[in-house]
Amino acid sequence: MALSTIVGSLELGSIFALMSLGLFIAFRILDLPDLTVDGSFVTGVACSAILTEAGHPFLGLLLGTLGGAMAGVMTGVLHTKLKIHAILAGILTMTSLYSINLWIMQERPSIFFYEAKTMFSGVQGKLIIAGVDFGSFLLLLILAALAAAILYFFLKTQLGMSLRATGDNEAMVRSSSINTDAMKILGFALCNGLVALAGAVYAQYTKTGTFTVGTGMLVLGLASIIVGEALFYHHKSMGLHLLAVILGAILYRLMLTFAFQLGLPASDLKLFSAAIVILAIAIPVVQEAQKKRRQRHAAD
Repeated sequence: MALSTIVGSLELGSIFALMSLGLFIAFRILDLPDLTVDGSFVTGVACSAILTEAGHPFLGLLLGTLGGAMAGVMTGVLHTKLKIHAILAGILTMTSLYSINLWIMQERPSIFFYEAKTMFSGVQGKLIIAGVDFGSFLLLLILAALAAAILYFFLKTQLGMSLRATGDNEAMVRSSSINTDAMKILGFALCNGLVALAGAVYAQYTKTGTFTVGTGMLVLGLASIIVGEALFYHHKSMGLHLLAVILGAILYRLMLTFAFQLGLPASDLKLFSAAIVILAIAIPVVQEAQKKRRQRHAAD
């Protein structure tokens, strides 16, 4: 693969690392499935595209993130206050976002703003190595690391510990007079806020905003988390866990690029993503089964 292709994969991996960090909150911290993300990612894309086209790229990032957080709050309220199952609550919010995102995009299914200034305009062409521009990758890597650091320190606060405890043992937390409903709503908001931030950054990176771009983002994010945990995470440290999520997202994107270089049709992307998730989940199960089998043989 050419160096420029590898750098492009690293850039996309860093963007999707933000999304994976968001999904990490719902699926690993709260232990709740959140299907909102396919819609909230597009919310970030829509807000970022409209405002960047109007000359306000950083406002697009901010409002895109807030829009995603509001979608997460809606899912949380449906789940906690109306007692709707988390999966169905996510589906309902995601379905609603189809119309809302089109409203934000002013009924335009695609927006192109190739001439507009983006968050990358100030760094492009500033770090050239071997004829390849590393400026955008450095900015994206710093952004992903900053998001992980903020999330790490937040999870060490009293509020963050309450959020983690809600996912570990909701009944015990409720007996300690902690509002578990509020914790769940907060978790869904943080999850979808980060996912929408990833969408907002992605829109400015590609200089396009497409209504259908969110399809399959849930599987992509889960694949990144599972790959990272399977290959890089073997400790109980939260910091290392977050680092594994980032590395998993980058490695997963490199795997996709390598598969495309070998001739994988674009139409098979979703199948390949699902296969990676299944494989990453199956490997630890198979290893544990083999370990137990060896122990039984040794005992005999």
